[in-house]
Formats: sequence, structure tokens, C-alpha cells
Amino acid sequence: MTADAPTHTTPLRLEWLANPLRRPAALRLHLDTQALEAWSVLLADPALRELCAALPCHLAEPAHAGLDDATRALAAEAGLTVLPDAQLQQAAMAFPAQVDNDHWVVGAWYQQPPAKAAAAQAASRARALQLVQLVSADADTHEIEAVLRQDVTLSYHLLRVVNSVALGGRREITSFAQAILLLGRQQLRRWLHLMLFAARDDDPRSAMLGAHVTLRARSMELLAEACGLDRAAQELAFMGGMFSLLGTLFGQPLPQVLGSLTLPDALRSALLEREGVLGQQLSVVEASEAPGDAPALNAHLARLGLPAASFNRLRLQAAVWALQMTQAPAA
Repeated sequence: MTADAPTHTTPLRLEWLANPLRRPAALRLHLDTQALEAWSVLLADPALRELCAALPCHLAEPAHAGLDDATRALAAEAGLTVLPDAQLQQAAMAFPAQVDNDHWVVGAWYQQPPAKAAAAQAASRARALQLVQLVSADADTHEIEAVLRQDVTLSYHLLRVVNSVALGGRREITSFAQAILLLGRQQLRRWLHLMLFAARDDDPRSAMLGAHVTLRARSMELLAEACGLDRAAQELAFMGGMFSLLGTLFGQPLPQVLGSLTLPDALRSALLEREGVLGQQLSVVEASEAPGDAPALNAHLARLGLPAASFNRLRLQAAVWALQMTQAPAA
């Protein structure tokens, strides 16, 4: 791949902002440059305009400082607004007890260990993980249906998602066998991944954690595609993005969660040691989630030989997809 000099050192970093209801309701963009060329490429991207039309998108205050009037005008035209730090409430460990209506909450509060899960919640997520394993192992359809029938909530949400999103309402799916047949195992596995992190009333972290992991997984998939990898590798990258936060979801060390799963060696070593191409891709996406870590992100992109402009484009596309998924009825 050839590097694009104006944007090579200006990769985009994205972070979700929560509203007072603890739901992802805005995005903050970090682009640490005042170079007009870099901003022009970013602001012309159709995915950015689609995002800005769907939810509030803000510029991080340091990134906006020093931009000339022309760039400010372009940003405003695209739908980006400046977000003063005074309108942010930091929440690294816990969600604030009170949030003003005109404020956003930023921080990793939703990635902290969960409160002790209710037995029903823990069992439901364990079944979802079991289903992922069954589908990955190409188990018999009846065996998959049997597990789904044990969990009314999970099966209801899965059929609702399939009807409303996967098939676009072209026909109503009323049985698990229909869903499996029409979706195929590959897409069914993807929906089960998403269902693992679906928003739940009994887990206040779940809406934000679901948005975060969905953006990560789709970014991983598109990154694999941008690196010239085949469809199988792209699917593995999506799975890697999802599984990388299973430890956070269950409140257990990731090796412990993965211990019960049969995974390809490349996926396991990427998740636990950041080894191989998949491990490098995961490191790139993780760095892009950490404001202030631009040097590490640049270094990871250089190792993959991916220009920042290409990375920025796929991150915006991934954000559009993640937003569509988080707005699905089951989410």
C-alpha cells in the first residue's frame, strides 16, 4: 500500500459519549492536526456526514484548536460541532450519580467489572456463548434450536433482530429453523455475537459496552479487508473484536472465559498475546479507542502498512454500521 503523506500521521480516534440514561448518544472525534489536507479528506467522507445526520458528532476541543476559518466552516457544514471540555463529565470508574441534561459522560466506566450478575442474566449470556460455539462447530440445527428454546428472552430478541434488520422485513421469520436456513451459519454466528452484548435492563453497562464492542468488531473486519485478507480472515477478525471484550462482559479474566471455548490457534494467540496479523489488527483498533495514544496508533498502522486515510475511512464506515446495530429493536 502507498502512504498518503498529508494524512499518514493523523489517524482518527473515536469514542462514544453516554447520555444521562447511560446510552451511547454521541461520538467524539479526535484528529490531532491542523493540516487542511487531512481535514478536507475526513470532512468529505460520506460516512461522516451519515453519522452526523444520525446522532451528535463532536470535535474534541484540542483537535479543533487552531483550525482556520475555512476548515471550521467545512466542519460545521458536515455537521460537526465543537464540544468544550466543560460539557463533559469524566467517568473512569463509575457513572456519575447526577448528569446535567446538556452534558455528556466520557470514560471507561462501562468497561469496569460488573456488579454480581443475576442468575438469569449469567445463564442467558452463558447460553449465548454456548450457541456461538455450537454454530462455529457446525452443530445440527436441532441441537441449536434446543439451546435457544431454553432461553425465552434470548430467542425472542434473536428472532426480533432477524425480522427487523437481517431480512429487511421481506418476510416474517417465526421459527429458529427458518432463521438458520435463511441467514446461514455465518450470519447466524454474527447475530449471536451481537446478542451476547445486547442491552439489558439488569446490566447498566450493556448499552455502552455493546456499542463499543460492535464498533470494534466491525472495525476489525474492515481492517482485515483493507489489508487484503480473504473473507474467512475477515470473519475471524470480526470474531476477534467481539471476543476481545468477553472478559469485560462476564467480569472474569479473558483466559478463563476463553478456556471453555474451542478457538482457532490464531484467534486465541491474538486475543491473549496480540500475536500474528490478527493480533496486530486488534492492537490498531485498541489504540484508536484511546484518546492521547496517537503515537502508538501511528506505529501500529505503520507495521500494517496501512495509510491513515484508509484507516479513518473504515472507522467511519464501522461507526455507521455499529450505530445501525445498536438502534436495532433488540439493542
